[in-house]
Amino acid sequence: MPFYRVTIEYDGRALVGWQRQKNGPSVQQHIEEAIFAFCGEEVRIQGAGRTDAGVHALGQVANFALASYRKPEVVMNALNFHLKPAPVAILDCVEVDEDFSARFSATRRHYLYRIINRRAPLTVDAGLAWHVKRDLDTAAMARAASVLVGQHDFTTFRAAACQANSPLRTLDKLEVSRAGELIEVRTSAQSFLHNQVRAMVGSLSLVGTGQWTAGDLQAALEARDRQRAGPNAPPYGLYLTQVDYS
Repeated sequence: MPFYRVTIEYDGRALVGWQRQKNGPSVQQHIEEAIFAFCGEEVRIQGAGRTDAGVHALGQVANFALASYRKPEVVMNALNFHLKPAPVAILDCVEVDEDFSARFSATRRHYLYRIINRRAPLTVDAGLAWHVKRDLDTAAMARAASVLVGQHDFTTFRAAACQANSPLRTLDKLEVSRAGELIEVRTSAQSFLHNQVRAMVGSLSLVGTGQWTAGDLQAALEARDRQRAGPNAPPYGLYLTQVDYS
C-alpha cells in the first residue's frame, strides 16, 4: 500500500475550513472527493492543521494511503484536474513511509497574518487581508510581540472550544514588519492553540492603535483569562504558509 504526502494551497473565502462539516464545503472534502473521482477509493486524509473557515493556506500538508501504486506526479495531476473549480490546488506530492503523519510528525508550523492599514476600502485584497483604517504603530507592535515569544501558558489567547490537552506552547517567533500600507505578522511554533494566532494579532492591534502598551499585553498573558485578550483578528487575513518535518 503506497503512502503519500501532499502540499496544498487554498483560498479559504468560500470554504468552511479544513475539516469536513455539514454546513458547507471544506478543503478535506474537496480533496477526498477528488481522490474518489480519480481512482474510486474512499479515503480519509489527515492535515497538519485544522484551519478555520476563511483561513487560507500556501503550504498546508496532508497524508493518505491508496490501495494501489501510482506515481506521485500522476496523483498530483489527477487531483488537480478533479479539484476544479474548487479554490484548492495540490502543489507537490511525494511518497512517504507508513509511519508519517502530517499532523504528528510536524516539527514546526509557520503562519502569516496580513493587515492592510489604510483609509481607502480594499479591492484586490478584499477577503485576503484585514482592513484596519486606524493608524497602526508597527514599531510598538513589534516590540510588544517579544513578550509572547518563548514558552508560556497561552490560555488568554485560546478559544473556549480549544480541544488541546494543555495551554502550554512554545512560540519560536512572532515578528511584525511593514512595507507601505501592508503589515505582516509572522509566527512559528511546533503547534498552536485554536485561534491563538488570531487572538495574538488582535491584541497586537490594540498596541498598534495605542490602546494597549507592551505591559498591558504582558498582563493579559499572565492573567490566563480569555476575557483579557483583545478581539480575534478576522480569519481571512491568516495564512498557513509552511509546515516543517525532520
